[in-house]
Amino acid sequence: MDAAASDVAAVLTQLGAVAVGLAVLARLGHRTGVSPIPLYLLAGVALSAGGPIDLSPGLVEIGGQIGIVLLLVLLGLEYTGEELSTSLRAGFPAGIVDLVLNLTPGLVLGLLLGWDPVAALLLGGVTWVSSSGVVAKLLQDLDRVGNRETPAILSILVMEDMAMAVYLPAVAALLVGGGVAAAVGSLAVAVGAAGVALVVALRFGPLISRVIFHRSDEVLLLSTFGLLLLVAGLAERLQVSAAVGAFLVGITLSGQVAERARGLFGPLRDLFAAAFFLFFALSIDAGEIPGDLPLACGLAVVTMATKIATGWWAARRAGVGPRGRVRAGTALVARGEFSIVIAGLGVTAGVQPELGPLAAAYVLVTALVGPLLARGSDALLALIRALRGVFTPRPAREGAETS
Repeated sequence: MDAAASDVAAVLTQLGAVAVGLAVLARLGHRTGVSPIPLYLLAGVALSAGGPIDLSPGLVEIGGQIGIVLLLVLLGLEYTGEELSTSLRAGFPAGIVDLVLNLTPGLVLGLLLGWDPVAALLLGGVTWVSSSGVVAKLLQDLDRVGNRETPAILSILVMEDMAMAVYLPAVAALLVGGGVAAAVGSLAVAVGAAGVALVVALRFGPLISRVIFHRSDEVLLLSTFGLLLLVAGLAERLQVSAAVGAFLVGITLSGQVAERARGLFGPLRDLFAAAFFLFFALSIDAGEIPGDLPLACGLAVVTMATKIATGWWAARRAGVGPRGRVRAGTALVARGEFSIVIAGLGVTAGVQPELGPLAAAYVLVTALVGPLLARGSDALLALIRALRGVFTPRPAREGAETS
């Protein structure tokens, strides 16, 4: 066997082993009633520490990107352009609350550690943005896509993803010292691209759907999947993020196209979503986690509370009851892909050596605990009510003497 054939055989064997391993973890998750996301993450961390499977970095990155793109396009397919527009207008105040509550802890910790202000701002970005991939998978796993609180959750996610179109170019300009003109130019391109994509999704969605529609599943799958990858790639090139591009493609498609696309993309989503979480954990250096774990856990406790408060406030504002408010808050707890991207910018620029390991440990903790909190949201609500009863003074009984 020549070298090329040997390489192909090795890659196929490794991918087969990964698929079988993911199937075992998925079975275990469904049998125990626990979301398989934490299991995928733990498996990825274990493999990153050394194991029989050594996947190429390029394969890991591409597999992960396709996973997040498919998760977000299917989430977008559940909503129309009008619903998105209404959600964004209604969710703008919640986006501001989200920014203040969740960027501040990371920023303050970075400054307290004596970091450079830019490094502290990067840590604030790590703690700010929820993982769209984890949240989308949770909503699917827990069958909450149609819940009353879900539009509030999605409005926050979309606000965060749109905000990344401004935040990432801004911090990139600060890291390279490109000056005010360069920073303003990159911001204008990113914001303009996001605005154009949103307008196209809202105004030309029905026309695009009619052009793409075909009776053949094969033609429809190739057309929609090709459009999805093209838009996601273009969005990434314009620094808007592939996740935002995929979500807007889902919003754009409507009617019969959207209904059939959900069925066609479903199996692909399940495969690549599982691969995404595994590949994401593979990017974490397990050897760097123990030293930063105590600090990461403390930061995670604070920012899990602030995310739950954010979701509670947003859902309450939308008229959702207490159970839905807690479900909204716990669904937003996990951080993920954007947090790693933000930390990666700082690591590449060499602004703060501790930023990468701390961000990796922090993301792993929140990504593991988040799905568990989401599943146990009713128990958390009972705990909140019990604590409120303990710390809230009882009204004096009628006729009782007062001092």
